[in-house]
Amino acid sequence: MNRITNIYWVPIVLISFFACNTNRNLNNKKLDYNQKFRPQYHFSPPKGWMNDPNGLVYFDGEYHLFYQHYPDGNTWGPMHWGHAISTDLIHWDNYPIALYPDSLGYIFSGSAVIDWKNSSGFGKNGQPPMVAIYAYHSMEGEKAGKIEIQYQGIAYSNDRGRTWTKYNENPVLKNPGIKDFRDPKVIWHEESQNWIMALAVKDKISFYTSPNLLKWQHSSDFNVSWAAYGDFWECPDLFPIKTALGITKWVLLVSINPGGPNGGSATQYFVGDFDGKKFVTETTQTKWLDYGADNYAGVTWSDIPNSDGRRLFMGWMSNWLYAQKVPTEIWRSAMTIPRVLTLKQNSGDYTLMSKPIQELNTLRVNSKRVPSNKMVLLSDNVEIEMELEETDFQLTFSNNNNEKVVLKKENNQITFDRSQSGITDFNSDFIKVHKAPLQNILLKNVKVYIDRSSMEFIFNDGELNITELVFPQSPYTILETKGVKGTSTIHQLRSIWGN
Repeated sequence: MNRITNIYWVPIVLISFFACNTNRNLNNKKLDYNQKFRPQYHFSPPKGWMNDPNGLVYFDGEYHLFYQHYPDGNTWGPMHWGHAISTDLIHWDNYPIALYPDSLGYIFSGSAVIDWKNSSGFGKNGQPPMVAIYAYHSMEGEKAGKIEIQYQGIAYSNDRGRTWTKYNENPVLKNPGIKDFRDPKVIWHEESQNWIMALAVKDKISFYTSPNLLKWQHSSDFNVSWAAYGDFWECPDLFPIKTALGITKWVLLVSINPGGPNGGSATQYFVGDFDGKKFVTETTQTKWLDYGADNYAGVTWSDIPNSDGRRLFMGWMSNWLYAQKVPTEIWRSAMTIPRVLTLKQNSGDYTLMSKPIQELNTLRVNSKRVPSNKMVLLSDNVEIEMELEETDFQLTFSNNNNEKVVLKKENNQITFDRSQSGITDFNSDFIKVHKAPLQNILLKNVKVYIDRSSMEFIFNDGELNITELVFPQSPYTILETKGVKGTSTIHQLRSIWGN
């Protein structure tokens, strides 16, 4: 997924210069992560612009996070794949850029897999290759007014993702004459013994199959009439998931912009069945993964071992309405906290639950129980656990600069007001009140994750989620509550960057 609102016409020779001068070893200890608004336990790029998470894949004890990246500016530019690696999904080491633009175009969003059977033939010495599948975008073609400007390419790594070689016969999937043809998410489908590609094709998701990642055949399209549509669909993800009763269903994530429930960007999901060629949904109404304004283009990790078994997710924590205007300078954008997706079945319907990973608990320090009516927050990176009354409630976070945010439940809906949250004058949409309908959900508890420029509200262990950016001039130090039970727990969270 990529917005091309500010076009950067950068010659390929200049891109090659960047490749020679930015491909350096990045050492977290030498980078300053103690900047204003810089998240302390969310991933953000060392410098420059970042949007979609790409190529989320696990291999040999390491979680790989690739991401859309422009290293030489803090707004959208020539897209690269940035790269970071973690052994716990919490602490990240920055690695050199993985994929650079080339003569075929910019490197747009995509995915990565481990080719365990070496179906592609890229593996060496009996070891499976890591394979990245991504969309090319030809800026030269767009400038010339052409339609067929997006197509799919692949690259492979034989050293655990450290260095990459692009396939010399790219593209592996040519454009059929459609302008929007991108964001390939690839999985292995054991039953059919095929690779499956879910591809965003304007207002639908097209499915392709391949035995070897090199040659692809179209199998079906999905675009039910009642779904939410923006300018086009983006960043699909298709995966199986089991209910608590052990029934396997398939989930399809689709991101759109504009058209989200609170304006701009958002991610919807569908639940149904997939037979190796066609996805059929059982849901009959639009369902949103997050009702906040700032959880977008998220996808899940490939190749998580069966011994773990979790469906792990991460999203881009921003919104295209204002992503390029938020008040940061050296870097722009962060990712959500990693989450575990599970599927809850209720009277024939399904809810995709999104719960913070348990590994976040290792960041807790100075945990304490406090009265719930008024809490003093001692840090600008905390986690708060609260039990809710079965009535309306209100949470007001404030600081000494008369800045505040208000989240409340009334009239069977949640509202979030950040109009007085701090710096808001960079975009008129930022101050709008956001709403989340409860749809008969009985809210019992909430976890609130506050970092320097974000707030994530997780209700009922992920049954309802609201993710929002905020830019206060000083940390919110006071939380006043109504409709919260007895005592609450505050956990101060230490920085993952050593600050």
